[in-house]
Amino acid sequence: MEDLAVAARAALVREIGLGGGWEADPSWRAAFEAVPRHLFVPYYYVGVAGGYERRWGEDPDPAARERWLRGAYADVPLATRLRDGELLSSSSQPSLMALMLTALEVRDGDRVLEIGAGTGYNAALLAHRLRDHGLVTTVDLDPEITEAARRHLDAAGYHPVVVTGDGARGVPERAPYDRIIATCALPAVPRAWLAQCRPGGRILLPLATGLLALTVRDRDHAEGRFLPTPAYFVPLRGGDRAEPPVPGPAGVPRRARENDHFRFLLALTRGGLDPAEAYAVWEREGAPPRERYGVTLAGDLVAAWLDDPRGPYVWPLPDLGSLSSGGS
Repeated sequence: MEDLAVAARAALVREIGLGGGWEADPSWRAAFEAVPRHLFVPYYYVGVAGGYERRWGEDPDPAARERWLRGAYADVPLATRLRDGELLSSSSQPSLMALMLTALEVRDGDRVLEIGAGTGYNAALLAHRLRDHGLVTTVDLDPEITEAARRHLDAAGYHPVVVTGDGARGVPERAPYDRIIATCALPAVPRAWLAQCRPGGRILLPLATGLLALTVRDRDHAEGRFLPTPAYFVPLRGGDRAEPPVPGPAGVPRRARENDHFRFLLALTRGGLDPAEAYAVWEREGAPPRERYGVTLAGDLVAAWLDDPRGPYVWPLPDLGSLSSGGS
């Protein structure tokens, strides 16, 4: 099985490389080559007719163990924790993880905070890249998730700091950070993260089915654009927040309803634009892709914008500063 794991990991690394995963920062290739993903997913669930099938590394059937191992190195997300049919935690698609890690623009010596410990795999990749496990902190709300992440990390020989706590509040006792990365979807940008990030630091988070990269100026100011890539993550959990639903695209042409960029605009401006208004902007501006949008936090202002934060298309966003939430 160990030989199969080595071969499967090498095949995954080649696949990510062919997709351009290492172009922005080739140093991540070595991390993906070294960190054994299968140790972080001792079991996972795959969808089958009528529900889910559990694949397990200790299955008494050798063929089933081989299916588990090959699946652990497939370039797909893996469901790792379910409750009453609801997905609570997962191991993200490796090629998307590579894209996010390169976009984080980590430098030697950076202190990194990860929101959403998951299986611990992403924290292990960061620890390997930085060559100093103490530079990496990962936090999750669920003690079962953090305990499992610690076990997986220990088994793989990595020892970042794993904290059980509220992801939206960050981990102030370990601050300041040079980089913050979230591996769970958020309805807004938590203000606490800005306060825990050094000036010039970078925050990368999933927001409105996109990936937002912010540059922090100070504890009250940050600004940045979305990456071109769509991203769908398990929501950041905990707290009591009334997140406005994404309005349905009723009343707009089918070509807009079925267009990913139009649905992104609806998700980003939820509550700020109704579908007809969103369609008018989308049509007038030539179906803008994600990378034309950005977000600004400046004092009490939290806003999304198209093309220019001082341009004609600016929409208020919710402020997560006072809300309690936890990572997934």
